[in-house]
Amino acid sequence: MTQAFENDDVDPEIRAWLQQMFAASAALGSRPGLSAPERRAIAERQRAPWTRGGPVMAVTEELRVGPGQTRIRIHRPSDVPDLPVLIYLHGGGWTLFSIDTHDRLMREYAGRSGCAVLGIDYPLAPEHPFPAAIHSIGDVLDWLAEQGAAHGLNPGRYVIGGDSAGANLAVAATLERRRLDRVMPAGLLLNYGAWDGAWTESYDRYGDGDRYMLTGPEMDEFWATYLAGRTVDDPLARPLHADLTGLPQAWLCVAECDVLLDENRAMAARLPQAELRVYPGATHSFLEAVAASELADRAIAEASQWLAAMLNG
Repeated sequence: MTQAFENDDVDPEIRAWLQQMFAASAALGSRPGLSAPERRAIAERQRAPWTRGGPVMAVTEELRVGPGQTRIRIHRPSDVPDLPVLIYLHGGGWTLFSIDTHDRLMREYAGRSGCAVLGIDYPLAPEHPFPAAIHSIGDVLDWLAEQGAAHGLNPGRYVIGGDSAGANLAVAATLERRRLDRVMPAGLLLNYGAWDGAWTESYDRYGDGDRYMLTGPEMDEFWATYLAGRTVDDPLARPLHADLTGLPQAWLCVAECDVLLDENRAMAARLPQAELRVYPGATHSFLEAVAASELADRAIAEASQWLAAMLNG
């Protein structure tokens, strides 16, 4: 049964999805004090029903690449060579989730845009804190440049993106490509990213854990785990404070009912070429509800149109 809230500002289909997610989490034994591996196992099982269905791919390939043998998954909607690529980085506060939890979302982008999607299972904190994930992503981008063509991919036409912590890593990896004078992405696909960690008004407005998906204390815990409890001002960790000169066009999909709303507005204002879409009634992680939500379906469709234009224009 969906819990009723007075003056509910969440889209009804997203509300129903949230209640199912909360119920699944409780049924699977989620509680404070669990270890990182225990939390990951619960998150994988909680998300599993929502990864089913969606577009069917012509080719799906899983590999381990780079010095760290990072697991990647390539979805190709058509079996033709030289496909442009979306590099996708899953969210999860740098500590949770995988290319399995986000498989449906990646296939949605591939099927709707006509582009290949390459998902990266980057190393997670606390075992691998900042900047390990950024280095691993860079290794995969090097692999794409050197060997991507053998797997039907065009290394010179790619967009990099992700959701939440994955959006953060997408920008950080792009800043590293700029520093190393490597091939830059054609665009940035950024879904409700985590850019700074400072508490803002939206933390107070949308931080109710019973009403919305993500809370301020949860974000504090994610940041502390990612940064190994250190005070880190490195702009690769907090891209809101980076020199963003020369970064490519960006699409920012932002949930209105999200503690990260304010920092996403701030990031859109700082990026040199940004298109900001704020979705009323959406919460953090709402794109995962595509099987049950017209709002999520529309947001993915609009992003896919932008993605196709970036890679095929």
